[in-house]
Amino acid sequence: TQGYLIEQVTREKRQGFKAGALRDGLAFAKGEFIAIFDADFVPKADFLRRTLPFFKDESVGVVQTRWEHINEDYSLITQLQALQLNVHFTVEQVGRMQGNLLLQFNGTAGLWRRQTIEDAGGWEADTLTEDLDLSIRAQLAGWHICFREEIGSPSELPAEMNSFKAQQFRWMKGGAETARKMLGTLWRSSLSLPQKIHGTSHLLASTVFVFVLITSISSVPLLFFLSDLIDLGFSKHFFTYFLAGLLSIIAIYYVANIQSPANRQRYFGKSILRFLLLFPVFLAMSMGMALHNSVAVLEGWWGKKSPFVRTPKFNLKTAGDSFVKHKYLSRKVSWTTIGEGVLALYFLGAVVGAFYIQNTTFVIFHLMLALGYGAIFYYSLRHLRLA
Repeated sequence: TQGYLIEQVTREKRQGFKAGALRDGLAFAKGEFIAIFDADFVPKADFLRRTLPFFKDESVGVVQTRWEHINEDYSLITQLQALQLNVHFTVEQVGRMQGNLLLQFNGTAGLWRRQTIEDAGGWEADTLTEDLDLSIRAQLAGWHICFREEIGSPSELPAEMNSFKAQQFRWMKGGAETARKMLGTLWRSSLSLPQKIHGTSHLLASTVFVFVLITSISSVPLLFFLSDLIDLGFSKHFFTYFLAGLLSIIAIYYVANIQSPANRQRYFGKSILRFLLLFPVFLAMSMGMALHNSVAVLEGWWGKKSPFVRTPKFNLKTAGDSFVKHKYLSRKVSWTTIGEGVLALYFLGAVVGAFYIQNTTFVIFHLMLALGYGAIFYYSLRHLRLA
């Protein structure tokens, strides 16, 4: 009888965290191709059968598949995460593939050619996003990443706010760390100018939150001096520019969440209604994450090191499943959570002040910020109580 060679390897020390685990695991793997899945993923039985054929192209070093979400409908938090991740996999990754730009292995649900890992220098633990780091190095070494939107890999989304924030902290800080590490190498490479420009924007994506935070906080005092600025030549059409930008974002999220493979089978009217209800909430809570994510980004740029905080896995499949009293849940109130509560009051005060001085130019913006920070603050404390 022929069996399968399966060995579970447990490390005594978490040296190098996930990158270290992948590096150590590679020493035990005997195959030419290395499949990587996080513990919250459930690979489909035909995963290898569908991904391996793409390696017939000898330039392909990685095949990345699209994440699917087992517990998307578990809560508002999981629905909003799915809304964002669908954009990454359906618009961003597909666009990069079609434009011959730099793609990213997403840390899981992918298949690597062993030679690619070795040519790129192997897994390195000097950033919190070892996947992005190795992706850039592999492509600079001449390998291509092949993204397959049609191949879905089911996974679990963090359903608890503090777990989600821990994941976001890792992704945001790791992105800044990788930018700090790789931007110079990227621009010294032989890549085309469009690839370098796009790669730079990709590496700096998390840094946008710093500007969101600065813009939002400074908009409150600006409200009281706006009429004077207009007299000095400040554009009266800034709302038009804002609306144009907002409509472009809506279009992108519409395509990803209504036309994506995961949603094409849904009843169209139900999908539209769901999108219209979720999108404003998503915008508000995304802005409400700006303080938390900015701290992560700034730590990354400053070179402050921190441990790899794993995302708790809950095995949530239905609304009846619970994450309460999970041993991996955080039980500490961070200073950023307190800051989020303060900012919620700050922007709520701006809304009240706008009506007092009869200048409602930014009232919708400030109301969304108040609701966003308030919701993040509320869920952070509520889920801490359940831990």
